[in-house]
Amino acid sequence: MPEGIPTLTRAGRLATITLRRPSQRNSLTDEDLETLLTHFAAVDADESVSVLLLQAQTHDTAQPVFSAGYHVSGFDADVMAPLFFEKIPEALARLRPVTVCAVSGSVYGGATDLVLACDLRVGLQGAQWRMPACAIGLHYYPSGLRRYVSQLGLGLTQQAFLLGQPLAFEDLQARELFVRLAPAQAWQASVDAVIEPLLRMAPLALTATKRSLQEIGAGAYSEARLRERSRQSVHSADFAEGRLAMAERRAPRFEGR
Repeated sequence: MPEGIPTLTRAGRLATITLRRPSQRNSLTDEDLETLLTHFAAVDADESVSVLLLQAQTHDTAQPVFSAGYHVSGFDADVMAPLFFEKIPEALARLRPVTVCAVSGSVYGGATDLVLACDLRVGLQGAQWRMPACAIGLHYYPSGLRRYVSQLGLGLTQQAFLLGQPLAFEDLQARELFVRLAPAQAWQASVDAVIEPLLRMAPLALTATKRSLQEIGAGAYSEARLRERSRQSVHSADFAEGRLAMAERRAPRFEGR
């Protein structure tokens, strides 16, 4: 596939967004960011989609790069660009489907926040993580700092920002950042092993539970709202099908209603 703006493809309940500038280490241009926002909106509006995979084309080298973050030329054109960038991970974090990031190489700068904004992550063994904001004179935007502390804890966040030195994915795994940390030879099988169980889940229960867990994690949940989601699931056709499938000892055929 030729290089260019991120693509969006759909296959049943799975949507896939692919970053496609490997020769530029998948650095993100303004056009890429606008395209990502458009893709996110399309995925969110498609009720048939319950899982979104964010992935990247990478060169087959000893040190592949998932994304180098915001394209440096963008800073020259608009010093306010970092504040616009915040809209992309924020939109990603708010999506209705469960989001999985297949981090198939090292990740830098703002792209690290895209990774953190996803619900689940698969990481490549031996890859690195680097946040150079302070090294270029930038105080990072608030939502990104909150996500960092929430996902990595204060200690690792301080290392990432204040030292600006690379962190190995293996170090981040101490915080259970990745569902799987996979070697290159088992990469696709490892991604599939995360995606496939998600696609077997009841779509309405899956996406509602995602939202409830996010709200609980942020300390912004409503007991009444969570109870209403539970009540709705009890009366859903999917729950009826799940019970029937269990009684008949077969795989359920969920319809998302």
